[in-house]
Amino acid sequence: MESNQAQAVILLSGGLDSMVAAGLAREQGFAINALTIDYNQRHRREIESARNIAAKLGARKHTILPLDLRQFGGSALTDDIAVPKGGLEEGIPVTYVPARNLVFLSLTLAWAEAIGAHDIFIGVNALDYSGYPDCRPDFIASFQETARLATRDGVEGRPFVIHTPLQYWGKARIASEANRLGLDPADSWSCYDPSAEGLACGLCDSCRLRRKGFADAGLIDTTPYAATADS
Repeated sequence: MESNQAQAVILLSGGLDSMVAAGLAREQGFAINALTIDYNQRHRREIESARNIAAKLGARKHTILPLDLRQFGGSALTDDIAVPKGGLEEGIPVTYVPARNLVFLSLTLAWAEAIGAHDIFIGVNALDYSGYPDCRPDFIASFQETARLATRDGVEGRPFVIHTPLQYWGKARIASEANRLGLDPADSWSCYDPSAEGLACGLCDSCRLRRKGFADAGLIDTTPYAATADS
């Protein structure tokens, strides 16, 4: 790897969106530094996926940072709240983790400044996940301005850029982009509530959106599912 290669920090959850965002960063010529937050979520299979993705994309460094958000709870992903499996619902779902992207981006920003990287990639999407307030464009724009005001590099004229390449893409386009980049869907993990056998449930909101995206794109999702009910 060339020493003068531009550095980027990728917030890599292990999901399909973050995998594609990381693949796009690599395609643009950035050296990848991947940050995965192990927030003690119930779908911890993501951590293994993130580790595998980082290795396959040739990440210069992959940091897995522990942060126990079960201490706070308030979400079906961090508390004893059932994950909905009856179909997609309107509004902010119970799988919303309070201020998660605000917290995660703050940690990503801190690491980026520490290593001298000024480009941050996150796989947020305002179309398929419009119920999550911390995935919306106005939040990202606000955080980028906060990064300029709250960091040494920012106030000294070296601002940070928050890249959201998937911001306005539907899941079908994201699936197609994974295919174009040569990324194996099975390397990523989207399910909120894996089966006892370790399979994606196929019925939670995230599984339904993912499966529909691949179907709409005319592509095969190589991820094995425990159930395959129609979305």
